[in-house]
Formats: sequence, structure tokens, C-alpha cells
Amino acid sequence: MTRRKEEEERERQEHELTEQIARKAKRRLDARRHDASAVWFWLGMFGLVGWSVAVPTVIGTAIGVWIDQRIPGDPSWTLTLMIVGVAVGIVVAWRWVREESGHGR
Repeated sequence: MTRRKEEEERERQEHELTEQIARKAKRRLDARRHDASAVWFWLGMFGLVGWSVAVPTVIGTAIGVWIDQRIPGDPSWTLTLMIVGVAVGIVVAWRWVREESGHGR
């Protein structure tokens, strides 16, 4: 090999090594950023799931209390609509988590 070709080969290898290091560094930084954001994402998701179950439950319970005050007797609308509210909340939360985690697409 001539001296010129040896230099070109060395430069090519150095360029490949530099690109490889840059790719690994970028991947590492992306992973760190993703891990930190994933923690906050799931913490926020936990709060949203709680609210998506709590709100329908409270609404169902309130409507049940209102009906029981107007129409006393069996069945207990408070208990019935509270259970319906919990069920609706669970379905909404499940769909929301599924969609946000990428499984609903």
C-alpha cells in the first residue's frame, strides 16, 4: 500500500470509530432521558387512573343517594350506582392506559 492509501484507510477507520462512539453516546443519552420521562409519565398515569375511577364512582354514588332520597326502599340505588361507577371507571382507566402505553394502536 502506498502512504496515501494508508492515510486514507486510517482516516476512514477513525471516522467510523467516531461515528460509532457518537451513536452510542446518543443512545445512552436518549435512554437516560427516556427513563426519567418514563418515571414521570407513569406517575402521572397513576394519578389519571385514580381520577378516572374516582370520578365515575363519586358521580354514581351521588346519583344513587339522590334517587334513594326520592324513592326509598329496595334496591339500594346508592350501592348499585356506586358499583356501576367503579366498573365504568375501571373500563375507562384500562382503555386509557392501554392507549397511552401503545397497545391500543
